[in-house]
Amino acid sequence: MKIENLYQKFIESGKVSTDTRQITSGSIFFALKGDKFNANEFAEEALKKGASYSVIDEEKYNTNERCLLVDDVLNTLQKLARYHRDQLRIPVIGLTGSNGKTTSKELVNAVLSKKFKTYATRGNLNNHIGVPLTLLAIDKSVEIAVVEMGANHLGEIALLSSIANPTHGFITNIGKAHIGTFGGFENIIKGKSELYQHLLLTGGQVFINSQNEILARLAKQFTTPILYPQKGDYYHAQLLSADPIVKVLAENGEEITTNLIGAYNFENIAAALCIGKFFGVDAQLANRAIAEYVPSNMRSQVVRKNSNAIILDAYNANPSSMQAAIENIAAMNVPKKVLILGDMFELEDEAAKEHQEIGRLIKEKGFEQVYLCGALFKTALHEIPKAKYFAKKDELIDELKTFPIKDATILVKASRGIGLETIVDYL
Repeated sequence: MKIENLYQKFIESGKVSTDTRQITSGSIFFALKGDKFNANEFAEEALKKGASYSVIDEEKYNTNERCLLVDDVLNTLQKLARYHRDQLRIPVIGLTGSNGKTTSKELVNAVLSKKFKTYATRGNLNNHIGVPLTLLAIDKSVEIAVVEMGANHLGEIALLSSIANPTHGFITNIGKAHIGTFGGFENIIKGKSELYQHLLLTGGQVFINSQNEILARLAKQFTTPILYPQKGDYYHAQLLSADPIVKVLAENGEEITTNLIGAYNFENIAAALCIGKFFGVDAQLANRAIAEYVPSNMRSQVVRKNSNAIILDAYNANPSSMQAAIENIAAMNVPKKVLILGDMFELEDEAAKEHQEIGRLIKEKGFEQVYLCGALFKTALHEIPKAKYFAKKDELIDELKTFPIKDATILVKASRGIGLETIVDYL
């Protein structure tokens, strides 16, 4: 089936689905494959649940006139998304980075929505499947879209950029996320900057943090980059404090008290305000959008429970974000600080070295109450022998139930696979 013909069916439907558990009436079901599943097997079930069509790529499942046979379902989904993108005559802001992608996306969306009808990536739909689904969810009422793009290997941002075709873009920062699967830090720089390469080729506009040495160096490729947040840049702002709540002096002289913690969030705030200015959002409304934003996705989220203040940053972790979070709590002027940290994944051959580096940082900052969870953090124990170590989360929970932590500021951070947020019930 030609994409043009499939697109007509999509226009009639307006909805796509990749999960038979979440079929909406009239949607087009795309039977994707994974290492452990083959959704072609559920094509008929999707139709029975109300899907208008099922897109499949195996002939033996072509048992219904509403089954649409294609060469490759994933490739077809991506081509359909790009075709739909080409029909949208709107700015599309693409963003990637090692840390802060989702927070930046939410802040940019909050600022732009003060003036425009916007659509931004939902949740973490930022990969080779999520980006197409994001694009296909954009309807004709949307005036600006914000598309988050994630990657764990070279070439992935190039692919996602070719699908989303952003007109504008920015990289939050470049750190050590997925350093193992990228094959080294230089490859991370190369991989993340694939967004820049796309914008160079298409004549797109780039927003660049001039305080970031790596990004500032990459900015030299562009003739007219939009810089932030230093004086003399297109947009300038100042971090007033982050102990623990971030306060920012905006360009118009207003002081913004946010609901965010961590000095590292200043660059995310500045990016959003810079982009807001570029698109003509009133400065006072933009500042209000930043002040009103409340994180609720386990990313630097503050949870107050019993006598403790918990910094819940357990959505994900890599060496760069772990270091920033530890340095942030170390700088806080609070009497009792506790670290509860879980393994950082996708570091491959770098895993032992990076966990040991975190151990040295903990020792350097003088933390006395430290809980480590997971097999990888065991390699850091010789750096911080006083730390309490637990191979499994259940063992950590038993410790917290037996010996409760009281009257403390607690950082909870780990990679998503650890699921460390569940320990909050015991704090």
